[in-house]
Amino acid sequence: MAKFQYIAMERTGKSSKAVIESDSKDTAIETLRKQGLRVLSIQPTSKSSSLNFNIGGTKVKTKDLVIFTRQLSTLVNAGVPLVRSIGTLQAQSESKALKTQLEAVVKKVEGGSSLADSIAEHPKTFSQIYINMVRAGEEGGILDEVLNRLAVQQEKDAAIKGKIKSAMTYPAVIFSITGVATVILMTTIVPKIGAIITDLSGGTGSLPVYTRALLSISNFMLKPAFIISCVVGIPLALFLFKRFIKTPKGRYAWHSFLLKTPIIKVLITKVAIARFARTFSSLMGAGVSIVQAIGTTAGAVGNAVIEKELIESAKFIEGGEQLSSRLEKSKHFPPLVSQMLAVGEETGQTDQILIKVAEFYEEEVDTFVGALSSILEPVMIVVLGAIVGVIAASVFGPITNISTNIK
Repeated sequence: MAKFQYIAMERTGKSSKAVIESDSKDTAIETLRKQGLRVLSIQPTSKSSSLNFNIGGTKVKTKDLVIFTRQLSTLVNAGVPLVRSIGTLQAQSESKALKTQLEAVVKKVEGGSSLADSIAEHPKTFSQIYINMVRAGEEGGILDEVLNRLAVQQEKDAAIKGKIKSAMTYPAVIFSITGVATVILMTTIVPKIGAIITDLSGGTGSLPVYTRALLSISNFMLKPAFIISCVVGIPLALFLFKRFIKTPKGRYAWHSFLLKTPIIKVLITKVAIARFARTFSSLMGAGVSIVQAIGTTAGAVGNAVIEKELIESAKFIEGGEQLSSRLEKSKHFPPLVSQMLAVGEETGQTDQILIKVAEFYEEEVDTFVGALSSILEPVMIVVLGAIVGVIAASVFGPITNISTNIK
C-alpha cells in the first residue's frame, strides 16, 4: 500500500486536499472518482508500504467490521461523541489491521474531517456502499440508524457467502479426491497391470479398444511433457486466468459466461437480486438520491453484466423514468422485482418494500443452495464410481479373457 496526497474538486465546486491509501496511483484516482471527486493533482507521499510486513495482516475480517459497525451505532445512539466512540472501539478491537486503520480515522476526525471522508482513505476495508451510507447518515443526522442498517446488511451478505461456500465444500473435496485417485491409478497401477496384460496377450493389438485407449492415456501421463504441464502449465493458466478476469473486459466476459451457464446462472441471479434489493433499500433509507443509490448499488451486485445494466438504467431515471419501468425491460430481474418496486414507488415505501424483496430472495438462495448441495453430492459420488469402474473394466476385462483362453 502507498499513500498519495491529492487535490480534488467536489461537485459543488469546492476543492479539498487530503491523503489516500491505495495500491497504485490509478486505483487511487478511480476511488476518488467514485466518490464524486475530480482529481486535480495527485502525488505519492511515501514509498509503497508493501515491503513492510505486518504480522497481524492487512485485511479486516467481515466479522470484525460488523462488530465495529454495530457497536459504533450503539455508542452514537447513546450520545457518546464520535471521536470518543471510535477511540474506545479502536482500543478494544481484536483485529490488528482494524485497530491500525481506526487509529488513523480518529486522527482525521479529530482534525475536522467527516467520518465518511476519514474511512474513504481505507477502501479495502470500507466499501463505497459503506462510505456513501455513512456520508448520508452524517448529513441527515441519522448516523446511528444508518450504521445499524449497515451491520445488518453486512451480516446478511456474509451469511449468503458462507452458505454458498459451505455447500460447495463437499463437492470440491469429492472432485479433488477423484482427481488424485485417478492420477494415482493411471500412473502407478495401470502401467504395471498393462505391461502384464500386453505380454500375456502377445501385444496391444489383441486388446479391446477401450483398454488400448486407457493404456495410451496412462503412458502419456508418465511422459515428462505431461508432468511439466501439470506442475507449470496448470498454475500458469490459473494465474493468467485470474489476471484476465481482473481486467474490466475479462471480468465482463467471465460474468457473461456464468450468466449463460445452466444452474449457475440461477444462483448468480438470485444472489445479485438479493444484494441489489437490500443495498438499494439501505441507501434509500439513508436518504441517498436514487441515481447515486443505483450507481453505488450496481457495484455491489457482484456481476459485471447486471452492474452495467443498472448503470445504464440510471441514465434513463435521470430523464424522469421510473426504476420499476426500467427493470421491467431487464433480462435478469424477474417481473416480481419490478412489480414490488412499482408498489413501493406509488406508496413512498420503496426501502421497506425492497427489504421484503431481499428477504424473499435470500430465502430463495438458501433453498436453492441446499437443493444444489443435495444433488451435487450423489452426482460426484457416481462420477467417482464411474471413473474407477471404467478403469477396472478396462484392466480386468482382458485378464478375464486371457484366463478363459488359458483354461
